[in-house]
Amino acid sequence: MELQELTLAQAATAVKKKEVSPVDLVQACLARIEAVNEKTNAYISVFADEATKVAKASEIMIMAGHDLGALHGVPISLKDNIALKGHRTTAGSKVLADWHPQQDATVTQRLRGAGAIFLGKCNMHEFAWGGTSDNPHYGAVRNPWDTNKFPAGSSGGSGVAVAARTCYGSIGTDTGGSVRLPAAINGIVGIRPTYGRVSNHGVIPLAWSMDTAGPMTRTVEDCAIMFNAIAGYDPKDPVSALHPLVDYTSDLHLDIKGLRIGVVPNYFFSHLQSAVLDNVTAALKTFESLGAMIMDIPIANIEGNISAQLTIESVEPSAYHQKWLRERPDDYGDDVRALLDVGELLLGTHYVQAQRYRALLREEFLEAFKRVDVFICPTLPFTATDVGAMKVVIENGEEEDMLSAIMQFTGIPSLTGLPSLNIPCGFDDAGLPVGLQIIGKPFDEATLFRIGAQFEAMTKFYTQAPTI
Repeated sequence: MELQELTLAQAATAVKKKEVSPVDLVQACLARIEAVNEKTNAYISVFADEATKVAKASEIMIMAGHDLGALHGVPISLKDNIALKGHRTTAGSKVLADWHPQQDATVTQRLRGAGAIFLGKCNMHEFAWGGTSDNPHYGAVRNPWDTNKFPAGSSGGSGVAVAARTCYGSIGTDTGGSVRLPAAINGIVGIRPTYGRVSNHGVIPLAWSMDTAGPMTRTVEDCAIMFNAIAGYDPKDPVSALHPLVDYTSDLHLDIKGLRIGVVPNYFFSHLQSAVLDNVTAALKTFESLGAMIMDIPIANIEGNISAQLTIESVEPSAYHQKWLRERPDDYGDDVRALLDVGELLLGTHYVQAQRYRALLREEFLEAFKRVDVFICPTLPFTATDVGAMKVVIENGEEEDMLSAIMQFTGIPSLTGLPSLNIPCGFDDAGLPVGLQIIGKPFDEATLFRIGAQFEAMTKFYTQAPTI
């Protein structure tokens, strides 16, 4: 097997057993970046020399019996809104084009402590405010399954970097779906943690009350390994949750017989492209074959989630960017600048009502979790559309706004603070991936990983790779 085809778990195990050198892993990834990044534009920065030096040090340590942790010697990447000490961290913007943070973000620090090697920083939608990763300053990120198609966003570079086998995992950030959307579109795994489970310290914010960081990997096991490294309380983050941790890899082998899966009638299976409907429906049958029970669970006020999310995700970014927007308006891309202008025009009553709705929706889901263990739905209602498209056709040949369409399902966990995991569940007729979202109870990421691992073992979609 070529080294870049190893999963993160396989690569980490091979290093620990001294079967593969971290240097070989880094060189394989760098060679792959060199081969495909001109086509995909997944990276803003690549640290070839530094990564090679760290890999040599990692090899010396492992040969001497010093194991730093679960990611020792494993090359990964970071979304470019996550601080990496001494390295340019742009957030995909012109405003921060020359910012070099003086300390690591907490997630970076924890990954470093677990032995990970940073290959580079990934391209993204400017300031994470958008779902296409069509960046006016660093170029559009392109889907490795078809480079004429978009990779979703805002963590599009991270999704592409993993799918194209240029790294073994990446950390993205998710406000309205920015880990799960590119994970679905690129055919990989990605998790949005429970709000407060992973520290946001050192991550450039989009909307404070919904921001999270989460791993993006090829397999569920890989995702759980990275999650183990970054989850946990951080006193530097005022919204960090002091909640017990578990080993998120320990239950991956357990079956799901008797598990209760909720679906929301009408909402979860309406307004979908046919390929998405067919693949998610087939996935539910797979879960039933594994012994799970599918239950219709109505959520009375679910229909208002897109409006509430767009309100909150407009107002909070505009508050953060207010000073820059007044002093350097021309340094923003047109789409992001327009969205920030909209946030300035919304009333305080709009924001308060959106937050009130948010509390109501969370309460309805928490009540529903007394009857089911998880909810399952599509991650987004369509497969990859063309690079640069601002509209999307979902059904009946009608064009609709990309931003609202893309949030149809991912906004629900974002508003309620619930954890959700994207896993690949099939492909459309053009060979483009379809994603499925599993939504769980607060701080119950372990169950999401367990369900995802059992589905993955039955379907093997993760073994399929883009031919780029």
